[in-house]
Amino acid sequence: MRSKDKISYFYDGDVGSVYFGPNHPMKPHRLCMTHHLVLAYDLHKKMEIYRPHKAYPVELAQFHSADYVEFLHRITPYTQHLFSNELARYNLGEDCPVFENLFEFCQIYAGGTIDAARRLNNQLCDIAINWAGGLHHAKKCEASGFCYINDLVLGILELLKYHARVLYIDIDVHHGDGVEEAFYFTDRVMTVSFHKFGDMFFPGTGDVKDIGEREGKYYAINVPLKDGIDDNSFTRLFKIIISKVVDMYQPGAIVLQCGADSLAGDRLGCFNLSIDGHAECVKIVKKFNLPLLVTGGGGYTKENVARCWTVETGVLLDTELPNEIPENEYIKYFAPDCLLNIPNGHIENLNSKSYLKTITMQVLENLRSIQHAPGVQMQEVPPDFYIPDFDEDEQNADERMDQHTQDKQIQRDDEYYDGDNDNDHNMDM
Repeated sequence: MRSKDKISYFYDGDVGSVYFGPNHPMKPHRLCMTHHLVLAYDLHKKMEIYRPHKAYPVELAQFHSADYVEFLHRITPYTQHLFSNELARYNLGEDCPVFENLFEFCQIYAGGTIDAARRLNNQLCDIAINWAGGLHHAKKCEASGFCYINDLVLGILELLKYHARVLYIDIDVHHGDGVEEAFYFTDRVMTVSFHKFGDMFFPGTGDVKDIGEREGKYYAINVPLKDGIDDNSFTRLFKIIISKVVDMYQPGAIVLQCGADSLAGDRLGCFNLSIDGHAECVKIVKKFNLPLLVTGGGGYTKENVARCWTVETGVLLDTELPNEIPENEYIKYFAPDCLLNIPNGHIENLNSKSYLKTITMQVLENLRSIQHAPGVQMQEVPPDFYIPDFDEDEQNADERMDQHTQDKQIQRDDEYYDGDNDNDHNMDM
């Protein structure tokens, strides 16, 4: 066991101020609510807090096509009427609208996941958290499902420079299709997604029979679930499958996408998970003591998203939180009870014991088909040279503020890296 995990946490207040539009379920404001709850519970005192660098277009193009990145950079709500062909080609529109500061939003959440991966690679922390990340549907050349840039793929590519094998785990209610697709033909990344499948539920992929192809055959694992799964069934299934995966695959690092739309009562979800059930999955993964990158994802009942990711920040810090929510800027959103725990879901559990047993057997059978940890030698890890070197002094992504400055700022406005103390003021593009 490591004596005490060192945790890096990435946050930029600007990420929560963008607005997808009046009737859009994605509310980035949930990130501000999460951050203020983390502060209210004093969790920031146990972590290093960083403002991520804004990812450069060339970094985004490590996965995405250069033309798509360039279009996201150029398009604005005021010019979009001139680009109807491109909007259709890149799947921008109702689900993925063009809004003010769209590209900067992408740069911040992707920069957070890339920085998180780099800190893990350089052994500067054991666990890195970016709740703004986890946008798992974005494809190489198009937006999808409220996701524009796939920060998870970019983070995994970063980890692959130092690790022969990376394990990706996804507990969002929706299938992690963008990440699976990116690594479908390689054994360097194993993707494991637990999600609702069937009834035309978005994105429609993620059948247990989808297992990867060519070198990647058996390295994509899908656990398709029906409506109403509860804590007991979900965590039992999760523990059995993930324990076997880690044992067989022996990853060097893990990326865990903690989409909170799998919680009971989510606006777009259909599962019955409590926050404790969801957080139990984080506990299970933490216990493997491997370098761990944790992101957010979906989650459309925003007060529950904030509750969930705050509890999970606590789990990663080995800190149990009192149920009564402390006073904070967003306390009214948690009224009338102002408690962390949420009521149990009441959706009928359509996942019978025999169905879950069958799925588990199929997954374990597929796992038996892989050699015990594929033989990727460390010297086969690709070199760093194709990412341009940025001037460290200019970037300052890893610089910490001393505790006194941090505390002073918390009292002032509960924000980090503002004004004169902004380490990244040179970085604005």
